[in-house]
Amino acid sequence: MCRSLDRPMLLYVALLGQWRYCVTTDTLTRAMKLAEQVYSLTQQQNEPALVIGGYMPMVITYYFMGEFEKGRQYTKRGLQILRSGVESALEEVDVHAVGTLYFESLFEWHAGEIVSCHATMTEAISLAKELNDTHGTAAALWHAGWLGYFERNPSEVERCASDLVELSIRQSFAYWLAGGKVLRGWASSASGDTAEGISWIEEGIREYQAMRAIRGVTDCLVLKAEALHFADRTFEALEAIRLAEELVERSGARWFYAEVHRLRGVFLTAIEGETREIEVSLCEAIRIAKEQRSISLQKRAESTYAEYCRQKASAAPGQRLRLPLS
Repeated sequence: MCRSLDRPMLLYVALLGQWRYCVTTDTLTRAMKLAEQVYSLTQQQNEPALVIGGYMPMVITYYFMGEFEKGRQYTKRGLQILRSGVESALEEVDVHAVGTLYFESLFEWHAGEIVSCHATMTEAISLAKELNDTHGTAAALWHAGWLGYFERNPSEVERCASDLVELSIRQSFAYWLAGGKVLRGWASSASGDTAEGISWIEEGIREYQAMRAIRGVTDCLVLKAEALHFADRTFEALEAIRLAEELVERSGARWFYAEVHRLRGVFLTAIEGETREIEVSLCEAIRIAKEQRSISLQKRAESTYAEYCRQKASAAPGQRLRLPLS
């Protein structure tokens, strides 16, 4: 490896650690400072791999902060370099390409560009496999699984999770193995096997906790909450959402915060919670999605709120309302 990569790469590794083990807003501040340092150092180099590598910390940090438009500015710049046909003396350009592609896919989904987001994610996985980049393949499969979850597609989530679990066992990727188990658990629960699904999710969360991977726990509590709701254990689902919300507030990792509030409203409706509390949760979901410029999450939150208003207006006295999760 070229020595000019040493300091940026060390900082990049430190940044990934900050995000995986992100527990407080102080950690978030450190992550942003590291991202800015990597970006500044790499932009001083006349080397495409370094330049693209400098974009990735900014992409990761803005994505998990929930600032999707800002993050996408950097994936677009990286893709512009990658698709320009510029040759690099460093092999790392290909590794950065995989990450650039799967994050661009997620940004496209938030922007409502549904068709292109699938093509971009497929390209990311194909490129990682073509390069025999096992870690990149695992990361791409994990994010593809989340894309399937966003679209409420259990079969796609199961496919990604199975491939991820198999790869992670073969390569001893403990972090991705835990994630694969949680994704598989959600897919099983959404397909009707809630007992097995919840067991998979809880096993994955325990493994994340053993690694002190707090951000992973936060994300997976949302999937656990849904699985509990599928099993008609909605009071427990609300507790899982409460814990997820608490961790988001502590860490500042707000990328899925709109859904946390929307699901809270859905669960409160199912247990006949207070009308005001339900409406506050659903309206907060809409507000956050708008603030984050996530068209897809905004549409989902608005649709849920509209359905809640429709059911409430037409319900017979004593009739229980039940909102769809999608």
